[in-house]
Amino acid sequence: MPETDNPHELGEAEFRNTVHSFEFWFEAVEGYLHGRPYGVSPGLRETELTERQRQGLITTLCNYCVGETAALDASSGMIGFAPDRGAKIFLATQVVDEGRHLEVLLHRMKQLGVADPDAEIEQRANRSLLKFKERLLEFVDARDWEASVFAQNVILECLEYTVFRHHAGTADPVTAEMLRGIVSDERRHMGFGENDLGRRLLMAPHTHDRLNQIKRELDSLVINTFAETLGELGVERDDRPDLAGDYLAAVARLGFRS
Repeated sequence: MPETDNPHELGEAEFRNTVHSFEFWFEAVEGYLHGRPYGVSPGLRETELTERQRQGLITTLCNYCVGETAALDASSGMIGFAPDRGAKIFLATQVVDEGRHLEVLLHRMKQLGVADPDAEIEQRANRSLLKFKERLLEFVDARDWEASVFAQNVILECLEYTVFRHHAGTADPVTAEMLRGIVSDERRHMGFGENDLGRRLLMAPHTHDRLNQIKRELDSLVINTFAETLGELGVERDDRPDLAGDYLAAVARLGFRS
């Protein structure tokens, strides 16, 4: 077993044999989840939030739940039409990851005093993110493997990885540690998507044009989501990091540029 949980450090054959396994998944998550109920170390102290900060964090967590629910629904649906057993096994591990993410986010909302998370999510959900979820699940319902992997394991995972990593750097200690565990999972999910589509694009270059069209369709929803999330977190416009640039750079690794 390679001593890394970063798929980008593995060669293609080793990547497929390693990442498409529950053994690799278990060893990876044990390293950063063992002894951390709900992804947080016992005894980690809460910091006092102002009411404005608390409300902003709750709204942000509501939208994280929308994204994680989209990934949970999509990854579970994709198992039925995955092209090989290795992909099915990997997606099964991703379903577990996405379910855990949703659980810890809901738990964090309850810690912040939210009595009915489902009602709050319904009220506070980002419209752009809801449209993204709807489009992703259309690809899954159509059993379109390439579009589903691209929309979920490249675009959605890049979106979440970019936002969560930034937020973990500025959040209160409890939220930050929870998010760092999620980011570690998202890195694996991105690696799977990039590897799978990278091989397919080499074998069928014409696929690039179709996926690039999907990217152009979804980019505006992603960028709107970034802007709304930073606003919810109270980041002033002049102080906002270039999350859109980070996202576009990540997607560009597969040759998809604006």
